[in-house]
Amino acid sequence: MASLSLQASTLPSRSKRVNAAINLPKLPKVSISVPKVPSRSTLLSEELIHRFTDTTPVEKDATSTNKMSHHELNNSSTSKATIQLYAILEAVADRVEMHKNLVDQRDNWNNLLLNSINMITLTASTMAGVAATGGVDVPLFALKLPSTFLFTAATGLLLIMNKIQPSQLAEEQRNATRLFKQLETQIETIIALREPNEEDVKDAMEKVLALDKAYPLPLLGAMLEKFPNKFEPAVWWPSRMKKEKVNKRMEMKQNTNGWNKELEMEFLEVLEVAKRKDIEDYERLGNLVLKVNKSLAIAGPLLTGIAAAGSAFLSQGSWAAIIPVMAGSLAAAINAFEHGGQIGMGFELYRNCGGFFKLFEENIEATLEEKDWERREDGELFEMKVALQLGRSVSQLRELASKSASSRREGIAPDEFASKLF
Repeated sequence: MASLSLQASTLPSRSKRVNAAINLPKLPKVSISVPKVPSRSTLLSEELIHRFTDTTPVEKDATSTNKMSHHELNNSSTSKATIQLYAILEAVADRVEMHKNLVDQRDNWNNLLLNSINMITLTASTMAGVAATGGVDVPLFALKLPSTFLFTAATGLLLIMNKIQPSQLAEEQRNATRLFKQLETQIETIIALREPNEEDVKDAMEKVLALDKAYPLPLLGAMLEKFPNKFEPAVWWPSRMKKEKVNKRMEMKQNTNGWNKELEMEFLEVLEVAKRKDIEDYERLGNLVLKVNKSLAIAGPLLTGIAAAGSAFLSQGSWAAIIPVMAGSLAAAINAFEHGGQIGMGFELYRNCGGFFKLFEENIEATLEEKDWERREDGELFEMKVALQLGRSVSQLRELASKSASSRREGIAPDEFASKLF
């Protein structure tokens, strides 16, 4: 048997992969250098290493080092003074609000007490009159006793009201508000124009404390005397230490700071007019208003006390009934004139005006006592300030000084007041 062997070449199977390769030309290598951004930790570590290792810097000139340290010291003290002045400014602004609130409060006191006392007094007078005439079918005791109580209550309230003088208290707070606002503006001007120093801080503190003393906020233990023995101007500025007078002759310098002998004589003449006319007039009127206020403050409670006593001994059909009725009516009229007319406020106005002229006098005298012209305030600026304080222009101020000089040479008293403002 013949075997037939069939040999065939092996065919590739389906699972075998076919690999194909595509050869591309090689591109040249390009090297790009990107700067390495240091991390935050790296920066901090380098700074600390530099700070603690580089302790011996390059030597500098000794004079420049001293100048730099002195400059830094000055800057430090100046910034401290500025911060202190801003702190004072905040306190001043707070004072303004407190005094403004007290003005409203004490105005309300004056109105409420005035209306209440007058209503009580008139009601008691009416009851006393009705009880005496017997015009109503009511027992006498039922009208006499309430009338006595009402007159007694009115007397007590009047004593308290006349003691504290609410209208005068309100005017004090108005003046304090205005003066604290003025101080606030002065501090803001200093900060805006130049760097403050320790002297500015000290001066501002003294002015705040002087205003607190001149216009106290509380009543008990700190209230100003409402009926002094003599009229005295209000003082709201710190007392100035008198400077020692220099007897040596002042050398004339090129920079006179706006001053000359004619300007000094002008201020002396203006001050003389203020002393002989304005200051004397306000002192005379202040004493007059003080006497009137004292008389009214005594008369009101005295009349209500008489009315209370008269109503206590009231009898029906007696002519004695006219005593409580008339006394009560007069007390209401006096009370309305005193507190409705705000006599206490008028007295405080004169005190404030007198204080203005006293400060005006001290400022001019302190300025002229300084013999070194360069250390004074600029003459032209000072002249303008004085003119504005008196409600005049600079030309009107000079005209006033010339009139005063001519009147003194002729032996005639000046017929014009220094101030046109009030």
